[in-house]
Amino acid sequence: MSDIIRSTLPIAIIGAGPIGLAAAAHLVHRGYAIALFEAGSSIAANLQSYRHVQLFSPWQYNIDPIAAELLQQETGWKWPMPNVLPTAGEVIDQYLLPLSGLRSIAPFLRVNAKVLAVARQGFDKVKTQGRQGAPFVLRVQMSEAVEEFLASAVIDASGTWSQPSPMGAHGLPALGELENANAISYGMPDVTGRDRTKFEGKKVLVVGAGHSAVGSLLALASLAEQDSHTRVVWAVRGHDISRAFGGGDADALPARGALGSRLHKLIADGLLEVHIGFKTHAIVQNNSRLTVIASDASLPHIADVDHIIVATGARPDHRLSRELRTQHDPWLESTLQLAPLIDPNEHSCGSVRPHGHRELAHPEADFYAIGAKSYGRAPNFLMATGYEQARSVVAAIAGDIVAADNVQLTLPQTGVCSSRPRADDGAVASGCCTPIVYAPAKTAGSCCNPGAKSEQISPGGADKTKAISQVSSTRSCCG
Repeated sequence: MSDIIRSTLPIAIIGAGPIGLAAAAHLVHRGYAIALFEAGSSIAANLQSYRHVQLFSPWQYNIDPIAAELLQQETGWKWPMPNVLPTAGEVIDQYLLPLSGLRSIAPFLRVNAKVLAVARQGFDKVKTQGRQGAPFVLRVQMSEAVEEFLASAVIDASGTWSQPSPMGAHGLPALGELENANAISYGMPDVTGRDRTKFEGKKVLVVGAGHSAVGSLLALASLAEQDSHTRVVWAVRGHDISRAFGGGDADALPARGALGSRLHKLIADGLLEVHIGFKTHAIVQNNSRLTVIASDASLPHIADVDHIIVATGARPDHRLSRELRTQHDPWLESTLQLAPLIDPNEHSCGSVRPHGHRELAHPEADFYAIGAKSYGRAPNFLMATGYEQARSVVAAIAGDIVAADNVQLTLPQTGVCSSRPRADDGAVASGCCTPIVYAPAKTAGSCCNPGAKSEQISPGGADKTKAISQVSSTRSCCG
């Protein structure tokens, strides 16, 4: 792209969540003009949906350093206590809202602005000659009309949380899932607060085995302690639920380790009805209640269910980049170069060697997906990982390749990890991972390779640094 276009057009960011706002901060810090689009009515719309949940990662992992620097320079903002666990709402109110309100960012933020498509101005996907010299055009649904905006580069940080995976085990909605949508919640509803009436005194089925599912199970168990008519059922697709118990005392984040320990006790005390190896085939309504049927006809039905919480992960929506030359892994739908590093078939803890702009790049120059969307359907994304992605990508756009390649990140180990294939979709090979320093490396390595550097990521839960229990108002993160 010509220097004239680069100097006269802004860099567009799609999504004003934690990662999108971090990218905005890095761009502003380097002197670039920005255009920031948020589909929701306020910033961090995905995070807003579970603002009641306490993150298991403390403040020190939830704030981007350059964003903090801008806040301090413009407003005198003070860091929260680094070891305190904030709720998602506190991250919004105490960090993201002040960040989005900075005079260097606020004038360039548009809410209720859903990006429908991105293309090269005057070029469809097929045409090559002169392509890289053309600006990007973003078609955006504003509150009253569809408008178009030009940009010199595009960073897609729109996430995956608003695109939950269905209940059906084969990737499609279960039969009857769409028809019974009024009795199904996705993600992490506010079980003990705003959404209490949906669950109190009801028989509730939770489907999924990640941190979001565990958080909802613990919240429902708390509700059941207050109302004996509340019954909690847990359905897991795999045949080994030990992974859901996490690393316990071995987890460097105590709140994250406590999740699995509390869940284990609930099961040991007989307070949960557990169905393992249960892959949902159909949901049938019977006298205003639901019967859930497994694909394996030999398994008993789960009958008389009042409400279902589906916590089976999320998936990216790539429709907006259809006219761009993108390359996605055929099964993870992550960026192509990142896929071998995060494939949950191979890495039970999401162990990842250092990655930045090179693994996040597409054939379409100056277009990047960062944050949870970069991981596609892989479940193990952490907010701090997204901040480092933003830093590396912005440095690459700026032409500072030395800084872009200098990817470094230190994360707390989970206490449970394997880089060998799982025995099935629920069983995990024995753990072997200990490195927690995220630093540059030239070759891929597994977490069981003493010479490899790797990132330790919590199993399950999109930053899904979320997922502590709502019981004590705790939860994990989603980016």
